[in-house]
Amino acid sequence: MREMILQLATQAKRKIAVAESCTGGMLAAALTDLPGSSAIFERGFVTYSNAAKIELLGVSADTLARHGAVSEPMAKAMARGALDRSGGDIALSITGIAGPGGSDHKPEGRVCFGLALSGGAVTSETIEFGAKGRDAVRIAARDYAMGMLLEALKQN
Repeated sequence: MREMILQLATQAKRKIAVAESCTGGMLAAALTDLPGSSAIFERGFVTYSNAAKIELLGVSADTLARHGAVSEPMAKAMARGALDRSGGDIALSITGIAGPGGSDHKPEGRVCFGLALSGGAVTSETIEFGAKGRDAVRIAARDYAMGMLLEALKQN
């Protein structure tokens, strides 16, 4: 999948930016593992804390207060912030609860994704990966995000 992302983004001359919370840079690492990734990877923001989301991505404190860090509005705001603060054409964000823990309202394994396209809409979605353990949730989130990037590149 990474090879296809690299190939499609290179052909389309698209730069990718990422904003990660629960994955802590795993998506950026996966995208930059391949030779030639400098042609398509613009930058990554690891915004694990709420303060980092506000300072680095320009997420509003109001969005955090109203929806929380693990929500689709937050994922959208993170993706838009990453796009606005980079030279990227596509930005993808990940925010979730990898575990252990969670609550009835926001269970372990819930991950929200945001996708922002230059000159386009910002979309979001939530996936419930389940309480399968911290490492498994983080890997699943990284892989799901790569699938989102691949689909976005195929469509644009």
